Amino acid sequence: MAIGYENITAEPVARLIDEFNRLPGIGPKSASRLAFYLLRAKPEYSERLAAAILDMKARTILCSRCYNITVDDPCPICRNPNRIERQVCVVEEPLDVVALERTGEFKGLYHVLHGAISPVEGINPEDLKIRELLARLKTEPIEEVILSTNPNLEGDATAAYLAREIIPLGIRVTRLARGLPMGSDLEYADEVTLGRALQGRREM
Repeated sequence: MAIGYENITAEPVARLIDEFNRLPGIGPKSASRLAFYLLRAKPEYSERLAAAILDMKARTILCSRCYNITVDDPCPICRNPNRIERQVCVVEEPLDVVALERTGEFKGLYHVLHGAISPVEGINPEDLKIRELLARLKTEPIEEVILSTNPNLEGDATAAYLAREIIPLGIRVTRLARGLPMGSDLEYADEVTLGRALQGRREM
């Protein structure tokens, strides 16, 4: 096992620690704390946790329009008649939609790419939901695309690629203002910073 607990910890516990350690943002110490917490917790807590994970995997799907995570297709945002259909905010991950919705500033629709272009990691444009975005732009009454990819090298490369593809279609393309720190992720930005970034977006 990757962490090396197998020689000093019971095998089922060591296995759970190893699985927790695979989660983003969970290091070896946090993984072991979580595992031992569950070990001490009442059986019904572990059962509820396991059931919630299985239920999430079984019931969640991608919205066929914006590719956000949902239970019903289309998702609640896409089927909301009060959203502004002429604006689409393009984000990397579903968590970015949550972050932007918390600001209360954006009333349009979304498109989730599920990643960013990163040749180093072998992620190319065809691996993302870019083809689907371009198809939307040709069939929906969209007048502005707001590129809200993360302010880092991968996010900037993705935004530049999208701008090259979208501008020839005659659609306005804007980018979030640089109120966001370079190298950060949208999901960790506070509501005020994100709101100002939306208000101060610039032309690509």
